[in-house]
Amino acid sequence: MNTDQAFELLTDAGFDQEISIRTVRRWLSERKIRYEGVGHRGKGFIFNDSNKALNMLLDAGLTENDALRIAQRWLDEGKIQKKGMENKKNKYIPHEKIFQQSLKNPTEQDKTIHQLRVNIKALNEQITGMEQLHQTAINSLIKQRDQLNKEIHKNEYEKIQLQQEIKKLLQDNINLKNKLMELQEEISKGSKKEPNHKQEAGIPSRTMDSRQKLGLSKTASNKEILAGYKKLLLVTHPDHGGNAAVFHYIKSEYDYFRKSIKEQ
Repeated sequence: MNTDQAFELLTDAGFDQEISIRTVRRWLSERKIRYEGVGHRGKGFIFNDSNKALNMLLDAGLTENDALRIAQRWLDEGKIQKKGMENKKNKYIPHEKIFQQSLKNPTEQDKTIHQLRVNIKALNEQITGMEQLHQTAINSLIKQRDQLNKEIHKNEYEKIQLQQEIKKLLQDNINLKNKLMELQEEISKGSKKEPNHKQEAGIPSRTMDSRQKLGLSKTASNKEILAGYKKLLLVTHPDHGGNAAVFHYIKSEYDYFRKSIKEQ
């Protein structure tokens, strides 16, 4: 094989131009090839058998698997005359034995590729685990956010309700004060009258006022009036959440009415 053929085969095998030139020069110095212009171009093939081609490719730096693949292609293309012809002088290894050894004894490159695949698989599993953990954390935060929003809405609603209740209590307090003032005015007016003064119908004026205050009919009996007072006393009692001033006023009205009944 001459230098031109060696250069063409190296570039055909995938080596770049710089590596091909450097390899051709080394082979030439080692007398593995002849100088350009001297070769076997007329025969149609370059190598006598595939073993020589394999040795040359391996010597150029290819792996056994790549060398086997390229040698098989050259054999199909007619660049190699025979396949697997053993030469004891050069100690060539037949094509089939090299292939079997490559299966049994993987190259360092194959080991590296296998290790890289194992590492990639481990990284993928780690990434998947992190993604799941990340998604779980997101779901938990979303749940907490929704719960906080519910509590905010609940507190806002309770705040509105409380404001309404406070407003109502203030209004009730104002009404009670007004009512107390009215009752005090009535007491001051009633104190100027004679205790035994009676109307033409024979019913004390205080009794008539009591019926009006309690919302009873004009024909309500003394017993019904007393029952109405007792009901108001129960409602306005401070122990039941009532107003102490109103309770005492109603109590005085109740005592006065009960006393007036006894004096009749």
